[in-house]
Amino acid sequence: MSTRARVLIVDHDGESRRQFREILDGAGFAVLAVETGEAALHCLTRERMDLVFTDYDLPGEGGLALLDAIRALPAPPAVIFVTAYGSIDSAVEAIKRGALGYITKPLGRDRLLHLARKAIDEIRLRQENELLRRELDRRYTYQDLIGKSPRIQEVFQLLDNLSGTECHVLIQGKSGTGKELVARAIHSQSPRRERRFVALNCGGLTETLLESELFGHVRGAFTGALSNKPGLLQEADGGSLFLDEIANMPPPMQVKLLRTLQEGEIKPVGSTQTVRVDVRYIAASNKDLAQEVAEGRFREDLYYRLNVVTIALPDLSERAEDILLLANHFLDRFAKKLRKPMERIAEDAMALLLDHAWPGNVRELENCIERAVVLAKTPVVTAHELPPTIRAAPPRTAGHLPAGQTLAELEKAAILQALAHTSGNRALAAKRLGLSERTLYRKLRLFAGGPAAAR
Repeated sequence: MSTRARVLIVDHDGESRRQFREILDGAGFAVLAVETGEAALHCLTRERMDLVFTDYDLPGEGGLALLDAIRALPAPPAVIFVTAYGSIDSAVEAIKRGALGYITKPLGRDRLLHLARKAIDEIRLRQENELLRRELDRRYTYQDLIGKSPRIQEVFQLLDNLSGTECHVLIQGKSGTGKELVARAIHSQSPRRERRFVALNCGGLTETLLESELFGHVRGAFTGALSNKPGLLQEADGGSLFLDEIANMPPPMQVKLLRTLQEGEIKPVGSTQTVRVDVRYIAASNKDLAQEVAEGRFREDLYYRLNVVTIALPDLSERAEDILLLANHFLDRFAKKLRKPMERIAEDAMALLLDHAWPGNVRELENCIERAVVLAKTPVVTAHELPPTIRAAPPRTAGHLPAGQTLAELEKAAILQALAHTSGNRALAAKRLGLSERTLYRKLRLFAGGPAAAR
């Protein structure tokens, strides 16, 4: 083994310690041996050990007490129990308390080496999985946003740069790309995070209704106005107001919003009194707002007021390497929501997901996976559970994939996501991915830059 695994032997029998040392030393392990539990704990507080073999019948409090003490350490090594033949009950109790396994005396060389190597493999895989999970958390998630593609990573970087600021932001992106999620992320890391985040979709509202929603009204301002009603701008005072689909705002309302931006005050419908408001504006549009300005449908001065920083969200078809991450994320979410024991997405279904053009973007993918979980009769989502539009859609051409994207990168993303959602459990992750544990371990070693495990 390239880095010698460190093993501690705890046994009051000198001959037994000699046998352990002879077998393990000869196989390339670095071995220390002590006689008592007290000496073992003294050693573990000063030395890093990967694995401990401890005898059940130790002087003093015994092997089970030592196991409990080891398990209480900040970064405990794995423990394998050693017991006399016929004393299996003690070994079972040790496993219940957290031992990795057990071996009976007299020692068999093959059995001992098999247990030691298996334990070290599991320990190192657990460490690699933890590193991969931290990599996933660091690189592929941003609050409720998920993605590893270069395009979405640029968005994450821009959000980092906006952290702690209060400037107005314009978010551009097609429907379903996650504009409101981005807006909430901006608010949650701003100095206004303790105040309200208020959202309004400007599409489909008449000018009168939109004015009332934004500015509020006083009693008697119009038919049906039976009491005073504060507007969303007052509700967002001190916080953030998210104006979705702002390109659909009628021109007269654009004038009134511009005045509010400039002067920091509003006048509720039907009132002669002004009200001061302090609001951060986050606007979003699925149309090219600069083009709307050029064609006279949106006020240029309002555009520049809102467009201090622009965030352009890519279509899902432009970030195909994120499809596997997102699909598994939604699978876990809806499995929990619907209380169904879903394990993975089958290869035939995953191939269709990767081939689909996703005109509805992330929202379409989310709805697709929710439907699949609802219809699934087994813990595995197959192509049969996907919507007919996805099953019948022609494959995308290679030109739709991001430049330089490889199958290996897509595969690594799927493995990272599976490990993240199984808390590093290799068996469950392999089952979800449709791989053998052996194959998964080999791929992990390749990802980590080490030699593939020879099995």
